[in-house]
Amino acid sequence: MTTSPDIDPPLLTLHAAVVLVTATLIGLVAGGLTFLGGTHPALSVLAGLAAAGGAVPGLRGLIR
Repeated sequence: MTTSPDIDPPLLTLHAAVVLVTATLIGLVAGGLTFLGGTHPALSVLAGLAAAGGAVPGLRGLIR
């Protein structure tokens, strides 16, 4: 069985995919809890985005 040399590498590595999915989940949880706490929905979205963005460097270091 021969393999084709024209196979493209994956767009994201497994490490990057795990980090981004986990950061997204953290952002959703943080935004949801902020919304349930009675904050305006726009501020809840901002809180979720900030939590997701802040989680990426930490997760990157933890998962390595």
